[in-house]
Amino acid sequence: MRRLLIVLVLLALSALGARVAWLNLAGNQGAPPGFAMSNGRTEATEVIVATKLAGRLAEVRVHEGDEVTAGDLLARMDTRELEAGRAQARAELRRAEEHLRYVDALLAQSKSELEFAQKSYERAARLLSSRSVSEDQVDEARNRQQVAASALQAVRVQRVEAEAAIAAAGARVDQVQVQIEDSALPAPRSGRIQFRLAEPGEVLPAGGRVLTLIDLDDAYMTFFLPEREAGRVAIGAEARILLDAFPDRPLAARISFVAEEAQFTPKTVETANERQKLSFRLKAHIDVPEKYRAFAKPGLPGVCYVRLDPAAKWPGWLTAWTPG
Repeated sequence: MRRLLIVLVLLALSALGARVAWLNLAGNQGAPPGFAMSNGRTEATEVIVATKLAGRLAEVRVHEGDEVTAGDLLARMDTRELEAGRAQARAELRRAEEHLRYVDALLAQSKSELEFAQKSYERAARLLSSRSVSEDQVDEARNRQQVAASALQAVRVQRVEAEAAIAAAGARVDQVQVQIEDSALPAPRSGRIQFRLAEPGEVLPAGGRVLTLIDLDDAYMTFFLPEREAGRVAIGAEARILLDAFPDRPLAARISFVAEEAQFTPKTVETANERQKLSFRLKAHIDVPEKYRAFAKPGLPGVCYVRLDPAAKWPGWLTAWTPG
């Protein structure tokens, strides 16, 4: 048993030594001719799921580490107060519609009264020539016609106001409905829940953060290159990412961003000598990220190799790896 234990320990040490030797070999041979290299860490697009309106959080349906699909309901705000407001708005809408029907009845009545007053005036005007009516009677008929016309105009104004009241009440119903719909918090894109920042029962302000979502299909590595190398990198240039956790599995990537201005290399770069230099920030997005989802986890350190010369051939040890 003791000999077996010794053999197992020796095998483990041998495997570890081989791994360290491979890492040292890959790191010491540097960038091949026509290529540039720099260290960095994998990242992924982070999305904050937040409330649009202030209120009480009623439900959170996911936990940290859960994978979600775009459109999945992640959380929901308490909508009881909004539902009561919607009921009140609908009641106001019904009242405005009833008022419009009442105004329409008044409008029909005013039209009839104006028509009668108009005919009475015209009849009195004809009879005045034969002296069958007095001028006072004609004036009285004319006055009734003018009063009826004014009354009709007033009712028409009331109808416009009633229509506006219906439009306002309908808009209020729609507004409350939108607020109720906004109280449901769906996943804006597919990914994995990184942090659960609030729990049911908490009262959140407008814009209160509930969840953090990582889009695993938008993975990339940020790294830095000096001016002499960054100036030769074209958008879309091929790259390979070697993660420390998987040094024998080069991940295919392409350059998606090159900064316009140089900056001091940040402290995340390992060597102090490199941090003192001005360099340009670049991003290498991983090709077909769903293929490498199990390997290119956010936060993993590694090295990115960029092809500067389009005619340069990738060495065998940097051939893009494809999961089996």
